[in-house]
Amino acid sequence: MTGPTTRAVPRHCGWCGREITGDARGGRPRRYCAQSCRQRAYEQRGQVRRGGLPEDAVVLSAAELADLQDRLFQLRCAAEDVVTAVADGADRDELRILAQRVGEAAEAVERLR
Repeated sequence: MTGPTTRAVPRHCGWCGREITGDARGGRPRRYCAQSCRQRAYEQRGQVRRGGLPEDAVVLSAAELADLQDRLFQLRCAAEDVVTAVADGADRDELRILAQRVGEAAEAVERLR
């Protein structure tokens, strides 16, 4: 008899947000998808310390913030489309398509850089 099957939760890079792929070889789980992301995170931590910001501060450029705000707006619009479609009595296929769009918009929001 085998034990319950567990689904692996996808892990995302602490710098770029991409999904971390590869097999777990024991030890600590990877936090970054590549050495370059690990290096960028290290550099940012140093800049944060030198700037007197708290260790857990998140620093975004104006362009990154605008991009994040755009993706959040797209997510909100996709969710509103689902609410409107339900109120209008949309069929199952249309709701499935709209729900897929919400999922895609949510994935885009997860990506911080």
